[in-house]
Formats: sequence, structure tokens, C-alpha cells
Amino acid sequence: MNRFTIYVAFSAFALLLAGCGSSPSRPALRAGAAIADVTPQEWPIPVIGNFDYRPATQAHDPLSARALVLDDGSKTIAMVVVDSCYIPREVLDDAKQRASKKTGIPAENMLVSATHTHSAPPALPELARHWPLEPEVEAHDEHYTEFLRERIAEAIAAAHAKLQPARVGRVSASVPDELHNRRWYMKEGTIPPDPFGGTTDKVQMNPPRQSPNLVRPAGATDPEVSMITVESADGKPLALLAAYSLHYVGGVGPGDVSADYFAEFARRVGEKLGAGDGFVAIMANGTSGDVNNIDFQGESAKVGPYEKMGQVAENVATAAAGAWAQSSWLEHPTLDMTQHEITLQRRKPTPEGYEQAKKWFAAEDESKLPKRAKPYAGRAIKLYEGPDTVNILLQAIRIGDFGIATIPFETFTETGLEIKEKSPFKRSFTIELANGGEGYLPTPEQHELGGYETWLGTNKVEKEASRKITAELLEMLQSLAAAQPKS
Repeated sequence: MNRFTIYVAFSAFALLLAGCGSSPSRPALRAGAAIADVTPQEWPIPVIGNFDYRPATQAHDPLSARALVLDDGSKTIAMVVVDSCYIPREVLDDAKQRASKKTGIPAENMLVSATHTHSAPPALPELARHWPLEPEVEAHDEHYTEFLRERIAEAIAAAHAKLQPARVGRVSASVPDELHNRRWYMKEGTIPPDPFGGTTDKVQMNPPRQSPNLVRPAGATDPEVSMITVESADGKPLALLAAYSLHYVGGVGPGDVSADYFAEFARRVGEKLGAGDGFVAIMANGTSGDVNNIDFQGESAKVGPYEKMGQVAENVATAAAGAWAQSSWLEHPTLDMTQHEITLQRRKPTPEGYEQAKKWFAAEDESKLPKRAKPYAGRAIKLYEGPDTVNILLQAIRIGDFGIATIPFETFTETGLEIKEKSPFKRSFTIELANGGEGYLPTPEQHELGGYETWLGTNKVEKEASRKITAELLEMLQSLAAAQPKS
């Protein structure tokens, strides 16, 4: 064997060894984002989120379904936030199936949540049927449900069609001044009776501002603005998924539909980043079931419609845009997602309570009943006559070392804080009103205190539900964290 033959053989052997010691390069992450308009096309239309009937005749600003799709070459996931008060699971299940047919993304890899704006139409006609709707309004309401389902699917399909090489990062900001726990301990004997005539509440939701009877808040707030940042391959802002635990702001004009501060945040953060037209910012609702924007101890300044929304959006957008540059960019992040269905017991009135509810619901003179007795009697009747259990979807998502949990309830902040604290990931947040809308989710300790969020009909599931959900989600996050990253 001559020296040339020996050299060639050695070189080939060296290349073989080098190949054995390395793995094929992983596909680059791809991301796509899009917005679909879900503003009603027919007017007037009912608006939910209030006890009183308020038909809308116009849109102050568009309602949207904002979608972000991520693909790591092994798994594709879609995350969507819709400008709606809440969306029943049956609507979302159908929208996901439609989107799956359009894109090939499995429905179980899709997260869809509602912002909880209180100035949007119902996602299902039955949600407004406790009001005596005019035939025209009722027809518009029914048409909107079909329109909404298809537009959610179209948002996912449009984001999927825009997939491009990208990188994702994680970062957070703190905006404490816009958050106030709305449940307050009050001086003994000053809390009004509940809708069933009971006087056992120890806390009051939304008490009078600067009341001399205020004692202290009954819960926490979470000032973190959690963010998933997305840049295109050339370093331009592509998308932002944020979560902030603020119920909503409100203050809309009469007869208006509005996306509340969530969409205004999205518009302003894009401007502050200097992002182009293709940039999509998304604000999800964190865990805000007991938190709003009212400073109950402060002075009540008079503001015009939409003014307070703009103030909140400006402050949160400024913080988010300022934090963008500090993003920790995740190299070849693993994407993973899991969902579990769990069964919870429905809360029901006693047989005696059911009979009382029927009498109150049939009463013609509401002035002789406790405040809000009639609507709550209707809720109690529906629960008593309905199924004994409800199946809910929980989801957990992994984006590299970042975890996201989802809950289909208006979730108390302390639950979100517990999940953050115990999550196995470096950073985590929870999105509420995701994959359904089943009412409020107080903790067992908050149930003991009573108040609006714990009343039968506001809360519709067993009192241990928050503990069961938290335990299940932490197990799901742990299983995702324990899985080996894909090579």
C-alpha cells in the first residue's frame, strides 16, 4: 500500500468517526402569525358580560382572533386568543376541527382562549337567551356563532401559511400599578346579602370606593407581564404572545362593541417596537378572576369612554416593548404539548333550594326579592336540572425552557402564582378561559370567605376543583420537562 492509498484510507476513516460523533442538524424553528377579524357583521347584536341587556349597534374597534403557530420540525402547535367574553368548549372544539382540516395540525395541538372583554357578542346563542331578544337581534346572534367558529379556524390557517424561519425568546416585565384585588374584607355587618338572601359572606367584590368599611384585600395580584417574543430570521419583530393577570378594563361607549385594552395593547406595543405591518401582538388573560383595575382606596377620577383602557394599554405596552431587547433567545427550543380531560362534579342547590329558586324565578315582582335573585334562581335551576359532572380540558405547553398552562375558568391569581412557583420550567404562566368557559374558580380557602365569585351560579363546580386542576397541570408540566429534548 503506497502513501497516497494510506492517506485516503485514513481520511475516510476520520470522516466516518466524525460523522458517528455528531447528530444531524435540527430543523430551524419556524413561526407564523396572523389576525382574523371577528367583528360582528350584523347589527344590533347582544353583548354579554353584564346582568342587564345591552345590545350593540356598532363597533368602536375591531374584534380579532390572533394566532401564533410554531413548528420545530417535529411538532406544530397553534395558540390563539379571541376577543370574546368566554367561548364554550363546543364552539372551540368545532373551530379546532375546522382548522385541523385546513392545516393538518392536530386539534389537540391547538390552544384557543378568550380575552374576557365585556363588550363582545356571545359565542353561543344560548348565552343570551335569558334576555327577551327581538327576532332580528336573535337572528344576528345565531349567525355570529357560525361566523366566529370559521374565523378562528381561518386565523390558525393564515398563521400556518405564513410559517418562516424564526427564533423565539422569553422575557418578562413588571406592571404592578394597574392591578388591584377586587375582593375585600369589610367591617362586620356591612356586606349586603347574597342573591339567595344569605348573610354569611366575609368579603365583598367591588365594594364602594373609599368606603370607611374597607378593611383589607382578600387576595393577591401578579404584576408580571410574561412574554414569548418571536423574531424573523433577519431579526425583525414577528410576533409577541403576552399574558397579564388583569380581568379587563371596561369603560366603553353606549351601544359599542370593543376588544377592551387587550387589542389596544397589541397596537401600541407594535408601534413602540417599530414593527412592520406583519407583526402580530397577542395579549392573553393570565389568572385574573379576583383582580381588576379599580383602586378601591384611591380617589375616583372621572374619565371618558376608552380613556382608562388607553392608559392601561400604554403602561403595559411601554413595559413590554422596553423588555423585548432583554429576551433570552432559545437555541433550537423543543416544542411539546399535552392535554388531559378531567371530570369535575357540578355544584347544585339542595332540593329545598331548588324549590325556592323556582318560586323566585317565577315571581313577577322582583322588588320583594334579594338583589339579583331572579337571574341567580335561573342559574340554580339550570344546575339542578343539568348533568352531575362536567368534563374540562387542561393543556400544558413547552417552548424550550418555558412552560404554559391553560385553565377553562376565570382563575384566581393565587392559583396562577402557585403554578408559577411549582412549575419545573425556568419561566411559566397560565392562560385562563382557554378551551372553554366554565365560570369562576375560587380556591377552597376563598370559598370559605364567600363573595360574588363563590356564589352558586357564578361558580358551577365542586369547591375542590382548583386544587385538582393545579395538581393535574403541575404533573403535566413535569412530564413535559422530563422529556428529553429532540435531537
